[in-house]
Amino acid sequence: MGIAVTAKKEANGSFIKCFLKEVTNNAVFNVDTDEMVVVRDIDIFSMCEHHLVPFFGKVHIGYIPRNKVLGLSKLARITDVFARRLQVQERLTKQIADAVQQIIDPTGVGVVIEATHMCMVMRGVQKVGANTVTSSMTGVFREDQKTREEFLNLIR
Repeated sequence: MGIAVTAKKEANGSFIKCFLKEVTNNAVFNVDTDEMVVVRDIDIFSMCEHHLVPFFGKVHIGYIPRNKVLGLSKLARITDVFARRLQVQERLTKQIADAVQQIIDPTGVGVVIEATHMCMVMRGVQKVGANTVTSSMTGVFREDQKTREEFLNLIR
């Protein structure tokens, strides 16, 4: 059973890697910069895998290049790849960060998602103004408080 699970994970990882390469369409460029790149307010729409109702909001992505940058629109495309399926916001946030990390190997990635979940609005507690905020930080965004603070200030 362990071998089957490992093989399935490997196959899925290879599929995701190929798919992300296709989505980014070789829009990876060599640059001589190590300054933060931020794209904020990317619209997302997804479906809660627990309640099968929509959630929607904004994604903010930042990274610090290590000699490579990604075409800006590709960050939105990566977001869509993971959002257009049954999803939970916590996983979606991490998947986006991991994908950017995998594609261009920056010194760090920061992703923040702010979303309204219709399961909170339509069902149960019915809290119209409630937003859920999740973050995923890798590399220097996780390790260096000043870098993380700069990113969080830029997305406000």
